[in-house]
Amino acid sequence: MSRPITLRRSPADSALADLADVDPILARLYAMRGVTAATQLDYGLAGLAPVGSLENIDTAVDLLLEFRDKRIVVVGDFDVDGATSTALILRCLRQFGFRDVDYLVPNRFEFGYGLTPEIVRVAARSSPNLIVTVDNGVSSIAGVDQAKALDIAVLITDHHLPAEELPDADVIVNPNLQGSRFASRNLAGVGVAFYLMAALGRVLDKQGMEGAAKIPAGYLDLVALGTVADVVPLDHNNRILVQQGLNRIRAGKTVAGIRALLTLSGRQLSRTVSSDLGFAAGPRINAAGRLEDMSLGIECLLTDDEHVATRHAGVLDEINRERRDIEATMREQAFAYVDSISARKWPACVCVCEASWHQGVVGLIAARVKEKCHRPVIAFARESDGLLKGSARSIPGVHARDLLEAVSSTHPNLIVKFGGHAMAAGLTIAESNYDEFAAAAAEQVRRLYPDADFSGAIVSDGVLPSSELDLRFAQLLREAGPWGSAFPEPVWSGDFELVEQRTVGEKHLKMRLRPLDGGGVIDAIAFNQAGPAYRGIVQLAYRLDVNEYRGAQSPQLIVEQIAALQAGGA
Repeated sequence: MSRPITLRRSPADSALADLADVDPILARLYAMRGVTAATQLDYGLAGLAPVGSLENIDTAVDLLLEFRDKRIVVVGDFDVDGATSTALILRCLRQFGFRDVDYLVPNRFEFGYGLTPEIVRVAARSSPNLIVTVDNGVSSIAGVDQAKALDIAVLITDHHLPAEELPDADVIVNPNLQGSRFASRNLAGVGVAFYLMAALGRVLDKQGMEGAAKIPAGYLDLVALGTVADVVPLDHNNRILVQQGLNRIRAGKTVAGIRALLTLSGRQLSRTVSSDLGFAAGPRINAAGRLEDMSLGIECLLTDDEHVATRHAGVLDEINRERRDIEATMREQAFAYVDSISARKWPACVCVCEASWHQGVVGLIAARVKEKCHRPVIAFARESDGLLKGSARSIPGVHARDLLEAVSSTHPNLIVKFGGHAMAAGLTIAESNYDEFAAAAAEQVRRLYPDADFSGAIVSDGVLPSSELDLRFAQLLREAGPWGSAFPEPVWSGDFELVEQRTVGEKHLKMRLRPLDGGGVIDAIAFNQAGPAYRGIVQLAYRLDVNEYRGAQSPQLIVEQIAALQAGGA
């Protein structure tokens, strides 16, 4: 069934006044995404929110310097954001001359998420003096208490939304702490880590370590990868971080691991864009944390040996292939359950559960079901005897973590633990409470978000004139980003004459199309949309991209949706 197509709200002429020097179509696209001043398109590092404006960062630097000659263990998270954060901190501290720095990343199947008391006890075996968390820790009250009991200092760097009670850490650096005035609350965990290292580098530079202030910027490729992969909103501050990282990758100044992952994926470093990080490099690193141990992903990002990086990337690719096979089976089962219910009877929050599912992949299943149902989805697998591990994915306008907090408040003791963001969250519940939780989650969505849009509408930037369906404009769009969450790549809509079609790779639809307003024939591909043949005139929602084949570049439409308009069509 075709999704409705709605037009993005057009900007007022006044919103374009300061974008007069920008291509007119691009200016309109930018304005529709909230950019009304040319300065918001300046991605130089000077435009970043000041390093010193992130609360508690000076105290955090003092704490790090206090332990410069002692043992520090970085405790990371098992996703790309956590892996890049860990690699960034270790690389910088070692270059800063810190003598004894190591890392520990919890195995999600043994220890779960965050700085748990169990992982603190594991860390304690190596007698650390300071634990630094990255991309976790703001909810780790018991873990910090355990560290304190073992006389281990704790520095928390995180970006997740905190609860009312904070852990008793020595310092907490998090742009989402209550009362924070930092300009960008959308920093990923690796963004917080970068700010901390930048602040430390400046202090060391002032103390006589020449060049220390420049060291963290040398790892903006890691910051870009973690930021894009964590799907945090690309506000101006995050776009600067991502663009600067992309610039380094394109110039070949990237860590060996990122180079190996992109090369293995068939990407050209000189043409890397944000989607290459999100759909090529990111999933391969994530697969390690989902199925095995994120240490392999971290080691891939830490090594400077090209051969070692290539070997690690190959193993990560194999794990990712296994992940895809597991996901395919789980997705089929989840879709079968959803299809067994009339779409009109889908609850406001769809919960799917299968005890045998792989708990490292349930987040992906939640995302796939969300794409099908166009409403918040929580997928569960068995975590241990009597407990279910859940992963939530939400839609714009429905805050995933706030939803779980509302369920926890109105149904005390129903959720064992939870945490997360607006669009993604995680939780643990008792298996015996599953039905009650599913009902409560749907109830709270209806109560809190009565106007939530479950239509799954595709938001279009309008009709692109056929005169712009060329390589020049496709390249211009490709370079106009970085595109990503809250700053989406342009999607266009329009009617085309279907000239030719064929199925490729068993499930993809390859087409040649002619715009109805004239112009030449253009290639198009609709991934995972092969099926009954279309004829005549079709309506498309699509992105304009650059296709490269045997060294030759050409414009190509990446079709989001195809629908027949003329009698006799599919």
